[in-house]
Amino acid sequence: MMSQMPQPTALSRCPSCEEPLETGDRFCGACGYDLSAVPTPPQDHPTIAMNGSSTRPSEAAASLDWPLAPEPASSDTPAPVHRATDIRGMDSGGSELPHPDTESAGAQQPGEHPSGEQPSGVRFDRPPEPDEYPLAPPAEAPAGPVVDPRTADLAAPVTPPAGTKLCVACRSGHVDSDGYCENCGHAQPRERDHMEQELGAVAAVSDRGLRHHRNEDAFAISSTALPDGSPAVVTIVCDGVSSATRPDEASLAASRAANEALLAALPLGTHPQQAMHEAILAASEAVNSLAEAPPAHEEHAPHQNAPACTLVGAVVTPALLIVGWVGDSRAYWVPVDRTSPPARLTEDDSWAAQMVAAGLMSEAQAYADERAHAITGWLGADAYELEPHTASFKPDRPGVVVVCTDGLWNYAEAAEEMAEVVPLDAAERPLHSAQVLVGHALDGGGHDNVTVAVVPFPAPPQGAGSA
Repeated sequence: MMSQMPQPTALSRCPSCEEPLETGDRFCGACGYDLSAVPTPPQDHPTIAMNGSSTRPSEAAASLDWPLAPEPASSDTPAPVHRATDIRGMDSGGSELPHPDTESAGAQQPGEHPSGEQPSGVRFDRPPEPDEYPLAPPAEAPAGPVVDPRTADLAAPVTPPAGTKLCVACRSGHVDSDGYCENCGHAQPRERDHMEQELGAVAAVSDRGLRHHRNEDAFAISSTALPDGSPAVVTIVCDGVSSATRPDEASLAASRAANEALLAALPLGTHPQQAMHEAILAASEAVNSLAEAPPAHEEHAPHQNAPACTLVGAVVTPALLIVGWVGDSRAYWVPVDRTSPPARLTEDDSWAAQMVAAGLMSEAQAYADERAHAITGWLGADAYELEPHTASFKPDRPGVVVVCTDGLWNYAEAAEEMAEVVPLDAAERPLHSAQVLVGHALDGGGHDNVTVAVVPFPAPPQGAGSA
């Protein structure tokens, strides 16, 4: 076997400028480097010793004259940071690069092209660039503050006039009186779309439903004390008549007026049934007053019906249960002991109720007719002669009174159906029960606004949840 002798390695690139070489070249064609003087290959000193022993720095590295960092004045003062420009370097020809502090302006520097173009390599002697470039001031300063165009787009929007609402969708258009954006037409969320209120002895929930564009129902709940100190819990629920103008305003005005009338009369010793009658009259006057001062836009629609609504209310004391109503909103009695029968406490002012009362149709037939929900009694300036209905009861066992609009009882019409959907712990958790009942209506289709109040009977003593 022929032995092979080690041969000198042919150079493929110039050791000085990295220019590719041809076989047999003795000098670099680019920089003239003498290729016969091949430098000795450097010793291999890996950073990490493969056998685990520590490595020693090369003699060349040890001989470099690195600048020493001065000792800090105190332990709290950080050591100074050295920049690349603090260390002198060498160019590709072996000449020392001039220091930035000593190079003259306009002189051609080593490595710089005569044309002025910078080479593609990194320059360590370039002075540091500023963090930001300030804008030059205008030739003539305009009146008022100068706006920096870099931040002009971030300026806060112009504040709209007081009382003007901005659209929640586009954030730029103004909202008109009907609740729609004048810019993009987006319907704005209304406060009355979903309302919940709870006192210790009564709770109510109202929801817009799944089909109506607004909630035209309203409620008011409160409590007070009778002259003997016993509690009286007040609940009013109203349903705006959709075929009338401003039904939402009518229901709100009626519920507030009736509630205020009861809170004023009951502490004076007025019998709760008489107080309920007077409260319905006060609610009627409040709704009638809405028609006396119509808004300006109604002058173009003089044939619209006056604002109108229905009303149902309840007053619960330790011994009495009083209900009052006009229209087709209802009150149901559901005993805590479900072995006792539930009952409906009101009779509708409606076409269907009249047919049943006259013996002309059965209840099932009447309420299956498309005219069933046509009301014959309501609160409003164009109503027939007002006939408030009131009734007084003395329940002999605990239970709850469910006061609601037809948005609920359409899905639980009979008293037995209503009792089935009222939670068993309704007397202890009235708010939860009202939420469950509203959910039942929404699950059934939510075709109308839904308002439900749940009032435990008897009324708890003062201080046990009254407000």
